Amino acid sequence: MSISRTVKQRLLFAILCVVWGMTWLAMKAGVNAVPPGIFSALRWTIAGVVLIGWRVARGEPVLTSGRELWRIYLLTLPMLVMNPIIMLYGLLYTSSGLASVLSSALTPIAMVGFAAMLGQERFTARQVGAVLLGVAGILVLYGPKALAGTLGWPEAFGSLAIIFGNMLYCLASVLARPTLRTTPPGQWVAVSNIMGGLTLLVLCVAFEPGAIPALTFHWPASALVGLVFLICAGSLGATIIFFILVRDWGAGRTGTYAFISPIIAVMFGMAVFGETVTVLDTVGMAAMLAAAGLAMRRTPTTS
Repeated sequence: MSISRTVKQRLLFAILCVVWGMTWLAMKAGVNAVPPGIFSALRWTIAGVVLIGWRVARGEPVLTSGRELWRIYLLTLPMLVMNPIIMLYGLLYTSSGLASVLSSALTPIAMVGFAAMLGQERFTARQVGAVLLGVAGILVLYGPKALAGTLGWPEAFGSLAIIFGNMLYCLASVLARPTLRTTPPGQWVAVSNIMGGLTLLVLCVAFEPGAIPALTFHWPASALVGLVFLICAGSLGATIIFFILVRDWGAGRTGTYAFISPIIAVMFGMAVFGETVTVLDTVGMAAMLAAAGLAMRRTPTTS
């Protein structure tokens, strides 16, 4: 029995939520042992090489027109060059929990806001209500834990970096939607990964302290596992899924993954680290699930 397009999209969305619910732990494991820039550069470069090799082996197109290639590269700079450097260095000074709070709370707001500003989507009362409900759930779930200590200057700097990097990624994601109508998501990700990864690799080798020794891959096992996870599940899987859904659903609706991925992180913590969930946690997760369900209802688009 064939699966409907809607069911396939929802399955892809579920995979996206699970994978991106675990990425902050993988990134934290990497940047604690390896210079953040070179860690991200290797992730994107290796993923790009694998994706391009896969497409060549299958006889699928790799390159696109020069004009489209230039457009993709301009979007790649904020997404895969500027964003990783800014956010991963910020992650050095913040906990993965606080980084998850900031990213999760801001992503749907930024996606919807930028999409509306650029005429791709329209604000509706339901959409605004979903965002507010989701943000409230995030604050209930993570707020008391993430803000329990004193917020010193290093953590404040790290938090601002997370916020700024997140804004860059969200804006570039919204701007990418028109290009995804002419360039398939798999091809888009392959080209952007190799261009962004190589650009970042050159910059890091030239300017980042410790980048050249890191190229030997004499890393702790946790950093190597984190890199493999980010390449295979993240860059080769969830990133392509993300752009498929941005193309089909729009950035605002796709951005609601940020309401569900923190719940995945909590469940992962329970299963692996034996963490417990309080009644307040349950209330927060329920609010985020309700917000995601509300926001995922089809939204009118103007593009």
